[in-house]
This record gives sequence, structure tokens and C-alpha cells, in this order.
Amino acid sequence: DLTVSVQAGCTAGVLAAHLAGHRQMLPLDPPGWTARSLGGIAATQASGPLRQRYGTMRDLLLGVRFAQADGVLTWGGAKVVKSVSGYDVPKLMVGALGTLGVLLELTLRLHPAPDYEATWLASFRTPAHAQQCVAALLDSTVQTNRLEILDGRVLAACSLPVTAAALAVSIGTVEPAVRAQEGLVRAIVQRAQGTVQTMGASFWKTYDRALVGFDGVVLRIGSVPARLVETLGAVQALLPGAAVAGAAGLGALRVLVTHADAVALRAPLERLRATAAEVGGGVIIERGPRALRERIDPWGPVPPPALAVMRAIKTEFDPRAVLNPGRFVGGL
Repeated sequence: DLTVSVQAGCTAGVLAAHLAGHRQMLPLDPPGWTARSLGGIAATQASGPLRQRYGTMRDLLLGVRFAQADGVLTWGGAKVVKSVSGYDVPKLMVGALGTLGVLLELTLRLHPAPDYEATWLASFRTPAHAQQCVAALLDSTVQTNRLEILDGRVLAACSLPVTAAALAVSIGTVEPAVRAQEGLVRAIVQRAQGTVQTMGASFWKTYDRALVGFDGVVLRIGSVPARLVETLGAVQALLPGAAVAGAAGLGALRVLVTHADAVALRAPLERLRATAAEVGGGVIIERGPRALRERIDPWGPVPPPALAVMRAIKTEFDPRAVLNPGRFVGGL
């Protein structure tokens, strides 16, 4: 029935190996995904390139078993109990950083593994040409599994020729359908004045290692695909030397900043947050040393009405604030 129940400590890599024998997969691939626990991926709402087609943990989580703040074991989702009725508990738990309950078991929606998959790297002279290509792909009949943008520094980390911007595109389905769509992908890239090369099956492992291998601070930008040029330009102007990669088709980018401290990062981060806020987005510090997170709010501004709702939910689930206190938005 394309579902699986696993303990929260099971790693995504272990589950993937088990599912491969059944021609099924859990399409979650945040950086370093094979070694990450599924409970951790859920708690942090981590995602990767496959988000383009399959969504995030919030879209794949059907049910959870968790320990409440008082130690009572509770089911949410598939087996809802009276104490949490009225809430979509699985969706609340995703991204809550363990502040609402301790995840113990997850029931997840699976997908069939594609019979055939192909990946292409499209290189462009400017980010504007890459954005033009993204818009055309999204407006076409091409069904991409992944649609990532890589700047020159990320390309170099992948040992690939450096250009101003590149798009990594993958399609996974039956082979005739992939072959039929390849011609359309190449035509769209050509119209955007780009060049295309076919990549081997190992490309996505190389890309994953490149993202994991960056030392320093990782910022996560939520914007829209139509603002790729503005976002990349703002990063280059405010954080020279930073590397950028992420979901071009969703406007969700990671900025990899080396040797950043609170003093140097504060002003650029505020400017980036202001830019993202123009389209209803935001910027968070996804990874960084404790000293940095203590001096700069990792979450950024939150509208008071939204914070009030989150505070009410926290009080409902954890009235004594014993679960990971102060770790979430607004010190929750």
C-alpha cells in the first residue's frame, strides 16, 4: 500500500536500502540524507532536490507516535487520540524541533522508484539566462524530479566547469517518457542560450557531498523562482565569497558562508531578509555555531498573530515548557 512505519532513529539511508528491494522509495534527500535520522529530518523539516516533485516531510508523513511532555505515549494522524483531537498532529510535529513532543515512530507515504532516470546539467553565461530557463521549464509539460541551481563556487566544489550559473535537471519515470522529454529540455535550454551535457548517475551523490562539505554558516532563503536573479545578486553583493545552490523551481536556496561571525553577518542578513520579505519569504540560519545563534535571531521577524498561534499550540502540548525550551521561533 506504499506506506511504511519506522522508528524515528532509523536513518534515511537504511530505509532506502530496504525499500530498494521492493522498487519503492521515500523521496527525501536533504544534504547528508543517508546518515540522517528520519526523526531528525521530520523535526527540522529538512529537504533536498527531490522536493521539486515530491514535496517535503510534511507532505509524506501520515502518522506519528510520540511522547508528550508528561511522558504519555500518543498517536497522531492515522491513530488520533482524544487529547490532541482537532490538530493535524503530524504536520505540527514537522519542523517543530522537538518542542511539541519527542518523536518515536513515523508512518510515511512511499512512492514507486522510477524505472529510468536521466540528469542533465545546463550551463549559462548569466543568472538571468538560468532564470529564463527555469520559467520556461515550469511553464512546459516537462515533469522534473529535481531542478537545482548551482553557482560557480558550488560547481567548482563538484569538480565541474565553472560558469555564472547552472541548472541540474533530472526526470525519472519510464524510459520512453524520459527520452521524449529530453528533447524538450534541450530545446528550452538552447532558447535560453545555454548548453547541455548529460550527467552520470553519480552526479547527485557528488552534489550532496559538495553541500555537506562546506564549512561555516548555512542560510536558507525562501523566495520565489521569479526572483532568482535578484536573490543571487543580493547574496553576491552582501556576502562576497558565499556559495549558493538550491531548488530553482521553488525559489528555496541555501547560502553557504565561510568564516562568518555575528558582527560581519548581522547587516547582510537583515538586508537579505528584507529582500525575501518583499515576496512573503524569509531567511533563517539553518546551520551555525551556538555563539552566532545566540547573537543573531536565527528565525528573523515573525508576525505577532502567527507567533500567538504558535505560542498557544506550544502551551497546549507542553504547558510547562520542558521540551527543548527556547529552541523554536520566538524563544518557544
